[in-house]
Amino acid sequence: MSRPLTILFLPESAYGPTNQCIGLGDLLLKRGHRVVFASETSWAGRLSPLGFDERLIDLAEADPAATGEDAGRFWTDFIAETAPEFRKSTTEQLTTFVKPTYQALIDGAMYAEPTLRTIIDELRPDVLVEDNVVIFPALTTSGAPFVRIVSCNPLEVPGDGVAPRFSGLPDDDPASWAPFRTEFERTHKDMWEAFNAWVVAQGAPPLPYLEFMPRDNAANLYVYPEEGDYVGARPLDRSWHRIDSSVRRTDDEYVVPDSIAHRPDGSALVYVSLGSLGGADVELMQRLVDALADSPHRFIVSMGPRADELTLADNMVGAQTLPQTTVIPRADLVITHGGNNTTTESLHFGKPMVVLPLFWDQYDNAQRMHELGFGIRLPTYEFTPEQLNAAVDTLLADTALRGRMAEMGARIRARDGLTRGADIIERVGLEHRRSTGAG
Repeated sequence: MSRPLTILFLPESAYGPTNQCIGLGDLLLKRGHRVVFASETSWAGRLSPLGFDERLIDLAEADPAATGEDAGRFWTDFIAETAPEFRKSTTEQLTTFVKPTYQALIDGAMYAEPTLRTIIDELRPDVLVEDNVVIFPALTTSGAPFVRIVSCNPLEVPGDGVAPRFSGLPDDDPASWAPFRTEFERTHKDMWEAFNAWVVAQGAPPLPYLEFMPRDNAANLYVYPEEGDYVGARPLDRSWHRIDSSVRRTDDEYVVPDSIAHRPDGSALVYVSLGSLGGADVELMQRLVDALADSPHRFIVSMGPRADELTLADNMVGAQTLPQTTVIPRADLVITHGGNNTTTESLHFGKPMVVLPLFWDQYDNAQRMHELGFGIRLPTYEFTPEQLNAAVDTLLADTALRGRMAEMGARIRARDGLTRGADIIERVGLEHRRSTGAG
């Protein structure tokens, strides 16, 4: 191989996008490339042990809650404070959650722009990779190729033939889509116009209407298995590459604790996670745990950032964080918030899901899994213990479904999305280097 590439990753400062980039970065690192993460300061010292170079971006002034104490702390605090909004409809959340979230991300991008330009000037990367929902213009004006990762549900990329993003609306009811699109435009147009004007002022091309990321990039990767995708309903050009799943290989092995390792007749092992952000809603987490306390099944619970405030039942074990990609293969079923990482990892390992969406793309994932028969969507704040346990029992008893999903998981794993994604990033960097004569 020619001189190693320098690859700069900029994930959004939350566990999902960062873990997504860690998986790809680890593979590129093993190929001999230099992999650098430009991360918010709360990630300091957490990425270098994995072999990555760290360049820190201080978002404290833009995001006062970004104290630097814990990785992803800003979003944990933000979710905890905003949790009451998740009880509202997806249409209402456009005003009370989606727009403020976009604005927080935009504020961070604006504040970080000078620092990021300095980092890029210093590193002179061969390819830049962002997993986020708002663009940092410094990434698209550097002269090096830019690769976008969509690690939200594919509805992040809109189209007339698919339901609007964040809506959770059914695929077979297109009449319901127009009012949601109208409300999204009403609530987001002014913010988008201001952000787009700022992006252009930084020397970057204008953004597609009402979108906060560019489409015309060196490559666009989106993480979603073909079996769950909207194939044919939303055509994409040749710059888009589905990588099915992108399961990192950096998680520690998980050994099921002795207290729940024994499998009595009819007892299954269930993994429970509302994600690092959903877990911040401790009231919801405790209600979920209590609803499963009398189940004959056994549960491994990812307890989230407020783990010390939760009380698990006797049929459960858990920890604040768990090595999810080695836990899910040991489970028979996953109870999830519908975050894209957990959804695609569950499909990767062929596990059915009970989905309790909270915000953002989780509604779209929940609806998609439900309408495809890969899981059951329940109302997150209204489910009864009886409904939750019935959903668990229904999915576990459906041996035909579990067999189909196991076969699907084997196909997804064989396609090896992680390697495909790393190949594309590497190819983009090498082609750029050849085109510029840099060797």
